[in-house]
This record gives sequence, structure tokens and C-alpha cells, in this order.
Amino acid sequence: MRILLAEDERDLNSIITQKLISDGYSVDNCFDGEEAIDILSYTDYDAVILDIMMPKADGFAVLRYLRDAGKTTPVLFLTAKDAVSDRVKGLDSGANDYLVKPFSFEELSARIRAMMRTSFGTVSNTISVADLSMDCATHIVKRGEKEITLSAKEYALLEYLMHNRGIVLSREKIENHIWNFDYEGGTNVVDVYISYLRKKIDDGYGEKLIHTVRGKGYVLREAEIR
Repeated sequence: MRILLAEDERDLNSIITQKLISDGYSVDNCFDGEEAIDILSYTDYDAVILDIMMPKADGFAVLRYLRDAGKTTPVLFLTAKDAVSDRVKGLDSGANDYLVKPFSFEELSARIRAMMRTSFGTVSNTISVADLSMDCATHIVKRGEKEITLSAKEYALLEYLMHNRGIVLSREKIENHIWNFDYEGGTNVVDVYISYLRKKIDDGYGEKLIHTVRGKGYVLREAEIR
């Protein structure tokens, strides 16, 4: 999943970014609301984390831009303001959640997972397709009773495929959701990581779950549609 973080406190921005990356997210970050609006004008994200008090444009302005553009991207506000009126304003403006500084990173991670569940229409941290299961809280992935070890990028790719199970995803869409602006790898990165996943998820099993749709992309589903 790809997240945009807009936070003007540079040390906190760096710490949050590293925490999210360690949780398996792809993260782009910026330090003011004007830059956040610019980034959001040409890139879609699975979630956005906004500090309210930012230079050039505050978090409310960024959120207003998103909602006026018709984007339903989940938004979490970060702020030092803890008055009830501030929380109400944030939520009534279209934010999905609100976290007051200082906060624990465990709570931040849990709130992001909750927003993702809502966004993808799930009610549990566990996602399943056939006998493949993923616990988004513990990052434990199993095929049947066998636990599968994945790299951070492999996990992120599988999570995206599982959240969109049954939906054909183009290579471009996958790349845009899993890799951030700093990525400088090859143009076939999606194919390479799909190959890695197939070796770990499908090799040795009669039922293949990761399918290629020629000319369109990839899909995770229980059986090939013929």
C-alpha cells in the first residue's frame, strides 16, 4: 500500500516515514500543504496522513482539495490540537480519523489498518483467498498450515493483490501503489516480483492463485476463469 505523509516537523516526518516503511508500506513524504496538493494532483494513494498545522496550506486545505476532486482516499489527521471542536472540525471536513500528538506508533499502525479495512470493505485484519491467508497486523502469511516468509516488497505486493482479489490489476497500477517516487529499478519490476511471489505462493500447489491476464496485468483469484 502506498501512503503520502505531509508533516512539517522534519524529525517526526522522518521517524514516521521509517516506521511506515518498516511496516511494509511504500511512503512518499513532504513538508507543507502546497506540496501535498501538488503531489495529490497527479498521484493516487491508498491513504494520506496530514498534519493540520502546516505552512503554505494547512491540512484542512489539503483535505478540501482531495474531496473537491472527488477522491475518497482515506485521510488521517495528525495534530497537537486536542480540543473537541478541532476533532469535530477535522472529521466533519471529511477526514476518516484523527490522532493527537504525541502518539504511539503502534496506535498509528492500528488506525491505518482500520482505515484500510474500511476502504477495502473488510471487517478483519485477516484476508483469505482459498487456503492463502494474511494477517495484516502480524504480517503472518500462510498457505494452508505452511507459513510463508516474504520480503517487505513481496508482502506489500501480495497485500495489494489480496485486497483487490478478483480484480485484474495492470502493471502500471501495481507499480504506482507499491513503489514510491524514489524507486530507480528496472521497468520489469512488477513481473520480477510477481515471479518471486509465484515461487513462494503457488509452486508445489495444484491450484494456482496468481494469474496473468494477457495484455492487461495480474489477478489473484481462486481459479482461472475460462
